[in-house]
Amino acid sequence: MIEVHDLTKRYGDRTAVDGLSFTIRPGIVTGFLGPNGAGKSTTMRMILGLDHPTAGTATVNGRRYADHPDPLRQAGALLDAKAVHTGRSAYHHLLALAATAGVPRSRVDEVIDIVGLSQVARKRVGGFSLGMGQRLGIASALLGDPDVVILDEPTNGLDPEGVLWIRNLMRDLAAQGRTVFVSSHLMSEMALTAEHLIVIGQGRLLADVSMSGFIDRAGRDSVRVRSPRAAELHDLVAGPHVTTLSVERGVLEITGLSAADIGDRAALAGIPLHELTIQRPSLEEAFMELTKDTVEYHATSTAATSAGAVPTDNTLTGAAR
Repeated sequence: MIEVHDLTKRYGDRTAVDGLSFTIRPGIVTGFLGPNGAGKSTTMRMILGLDHPTAGTATVNGRRYADHPDPLRQAGALLDAKAVHTGRSAYHHLLALAATAGVPRSRVDEVIDIVGLSQVARKRVGGFSLGMGQRLGIASALLGDPDVVILDEPTNGLDPEGVLWIRNLMRDLAAQGRTVFVSSHLMSEMALTAEHLIVIGQGRLLADVSMSGFIDRAGRDSVRVRSPRAAELHDLVAGPHVTTLSVERGVLEITGLSAADIGDRAALAGIPLHELTIQRPSLEEAFMELTKDTVEYHATSTAATSAGAVPTDNTLTGAAR
């Protein structure tokens, strides 16, 4: 379990993390979302004792990470897959980590097999592709067989097979009762993997909620209906709390009635339906709506640049200007 209480980190007059409090529980995959510069990586680093908080506390399994006599057995992390000596082989990189943590040599072979690097384990890491480097970083995180696994952008550089593999791996780890805390900018992938979400913006907590609860916040479901008699259907479902939009010829998007209600009304009126589909807001739509006021960097529109406009110094706004 990871517990964060009033966690704050300041760099001079800039507050990177502002009074965060949340708990990451075992048995589920918890996603960590936020725009660039929101403070996700800084928060993960403070959980692992790599950065010291200005105020507040972060504990792993009831203690500060640095206070554990066996930290790699408590929590394993992938924060920067490039943090490895490029002249070493994958095997010797893991062997060196194992030696410092009292992890048996046999575990090195196990994690190499788990992440699919057996055929290249004796090759120098400097020749690895981005995806192979990610797999090595995940092997390092799993080396101590930890109760807590923290992964920052684990799918970065992975091909579709690799993305499916890491998705299933995270689910399996959670099913074993471990605490899995993962950040990612791939909303479609997070929607398939995470069951709970922590969302931050400008260092502050915006949401601590289940995946379904987060999407429900984005607005009501709508129903996409296709019919050769769409105009009649439009009049049939009209009401004070019903919104009906014509999205294309013969297709309506209806909000305020369930798919069952629409289907029943159409059947009674003898109106044929060729499609009746519930449309839920996507995770990406829900995320964009929640974080729209906390985005630190805004690009100019493509229309402006394609028309020949020259970007000014205001193309990016925020701390990096």
